[in-house]
Amino acid sequence: MADGSGELDPRLCAVVGLAQATAGAQTPREAARAAAEGARHALDGSFAAISSWERSEGRLRVLVNVGALAPDEEEFPDDESYPVRDFPEIAEFLHERWAGGGEPHAWVETAEEPRPPDRPAGAYCHQRVAALRRRGRGCCVVAPIVLHGRAWGELYVARAPGEPVFGRADATLATVLAAVAAAGIAQTQRLEEARRLAFTDPLTGLANRRAVDIRLDEALERHRVDGSVVSLVVCDLNGLKRVNDTLGHAVGDRLLERFGSVLSVCGAMLPGALAARLGGDEFCLVTLGPGTDEVARAAAELCRRAAKLEHGEGVACGIASTGAPIGPVRSARRLFRLADAAQYRAKAARSDVPVVAGREAREGEADPVVRLADHAEAASGPERRRFRGR
Repeated sequence: MADGSGELDPRLCAVVGLAQATAGAQTPREAARAAAEGARHALDGSFAAISSWERSEGRLRVLVNVGALAPDEEEFPDDESYPVRDFPEIAEFLHERWAGGGEPHAWVETAEEPRPPDRPAGAYCHQRVAALRRRGRGCCVVAPIVLHGRAWGELYVARAPGEPVFGRADATLATVLAAVAAAGIAQTQRLEEARRLAFTDPLTGLANRRAVDIRLDEALERHRVDGSVVSLVVCDLNGLKRVNDTLGHAVGDRLLERFGSVLSVCGAMLPGALAARLGGDEFCLVTLGPGTDEVARAAAELCRRAAKLEHGEGVACGIASTGAPIGPVRSARRLFRLADAAQYRAKAARSDVPVVAGREAREGEADPVVRLADHAEAASGPERRRFRGR
């Protein structure tokens, strides 16, 4: 659409620009910020925010604030929220008027909101009006954001006192901008869900092997740059086959889930650790930074807790760490071989504590775990060897 001079309508350009900005976002947070900033510019606002409606909590939670922030506002607030009961127009508008056949449409409010004739002086103070006054804003336009046919949240754009009050055309534009924002947020939610499914084990909710490979590659690159310690803890949950054969797979799945929870708790002892299920009865922890002794203590606690799981038979645990004397580690495959060999040794010895690669060397002899890993690598080539026959 062009005006008489042949120039494109600036508001149409603003809508297109907001669509492009949200389309380029990778996460819902990025999409929300892009939408808020785009709407602020499109509506000549001094401030904009996007909030989500958390139905279970009965509140509007602010995701992002942009523009001229008040002293009590942050761009990405940790916990800025407002009870929906303070803003009944959300529920009324979206579930009464809209359900009655209308369409979601923005509305305008000002800091000088007129007093309804049936209310005595001093008795009327709408929450949004009070918020406008408290934060030094003159007027706002509020547009519902609808995803998948349901009220998801709102787009809020404000102007400073003395600026022109938003009009009907502004409310119409805000409605369009909210719809464009909804499309961008929905797209990033789908991307985020796809990423979550791609890197998550569906049974335990832990990371999966794909996530481990990526994290290990990143960690080893950091190790090559600055020498940061990288550790891999590989665990084999003992007795799972017996549980599946005698008590059924449902009980076996519960055992896997419970061990996954124990692994997550013990992994939290190590800053930044990634807890993962590699497949079957095999799990792991990946750490970057904590020293080998710290990792070994967390793994020992993991073994202690795993031994108490109902129907379980404990866990065999092996550790490979660049902080131990294991020689140069140039690839994730090498670290896996060492951790596998340590775990195999722990299983063979029925050890109730973790075995750490590189810590069993005798004078004049190589560490047996390192020797086992080297032998396996020479015998089986580039593919990761599993030491257990299953």
